[in-house]
Amino acid sequence: MTVQQLPNSFRTGPDERGHFGRYGGRFVAETLMPLVLELEAAYAEARLDPAFKQEMEGYLTHYVGRPSPLYFAERITEHCRSLKAAGGERGAKIYFKRDELNHTGAHKVNNVLGQIMLARRMGKPRIIAETGAGQHGVATATLCARFGLKCVVYMGSVDVERQKPNVFRMKLLGAEVRPVESGSKTLKDAMNEALRDWVTNVGDTFYCIGTVAGPHPYPMMVRDFQSVIGRETREQMQVAEGRLPDSLVACIGGGSNAMGLFHPFLDDQQVEIYGVEAAGHGIKSGEHAASIAGGRPGVLHGNRTYLL
Repeated sequence: MTVQQLPNSFRTGPDERGHFGRYGGRFVAETLMPLVLELEAAYAEARLDPAFKQEMEGYLTHYVGRPSPLYFAERITEHCRSLKAAGGERGAKIYFKRDELNHTGAHKVNNVLGQIMLARRMGKPRIIAETGAGQHGVATATLCARFGLKCVVYMGSVDVERQKPNVFRMKLLGAEVRPVESGSKTLKDAMNEALRDWVTNVGDTFYCIGTVAGPHPYPMMVRDFQSVIGRETREQMQVAEGRLPDSLVACIGGGSNAMGLFHPFLDDQQVEIYGVEAAGHGIKSGEHAASIAGGRPGVLHGNRTYLL
């Protein structure tokens, strides 16, 4: 029997090796491979288990506070339309998907909940995570406190200094925050240290990655857990406007928020999708964080992606 694929291969990916086209994959040391394969098998089983899905939906509703609101931004709509009117155009009607109203204050909790539930299913009592601005760390510390799990968060020492409120929150929730002094002392280096920890503590530790990074199955898991954002948006737009949006806009850092919003719309060719990267002092200056617009493909943290 031939299974007909959806029009967009990225909607149905990754392939059996974890690739999204030429990207993604699983580029890890031999010592990490057993851990990654164990995780892949556990997630393949969990995602097909109705009880796992039902439990997660219950926590999303009653603990996280989903669905998050779709808010009509009336004043910014009026402002943008006034600017467009000068050029004879009508301007957009703008809605905000308010995931910052979730418990813990960001979209990060959607993914962390799924991964912590998977860790419990696998019998892993110790959770490690990396964090940059601190929102993933706070979400991980919160869920670990909820389920009585030990939590260690790696954070670059530069980020520890500039994100002190989130460091305080993580510690208040019982997490151990380990500053990373190597490299640029930021997120990349925090992830390196977390991977080293994972290899060292094979038996009892689950690594909860917060963004669309890492070896397969991590990008797929993050996409699946964050896609609740886009699924809700589809339903809420139908209620608000009776149709799908003309376009979607999301910032792109690590990509988990953008992936969550965009993925359920990838087969809707009438919906334009815009990802916004931080251009800093300009792409040509080299002082920016726009890895897609100003970077090139390479391998980092176990997958092929765009690098600066």
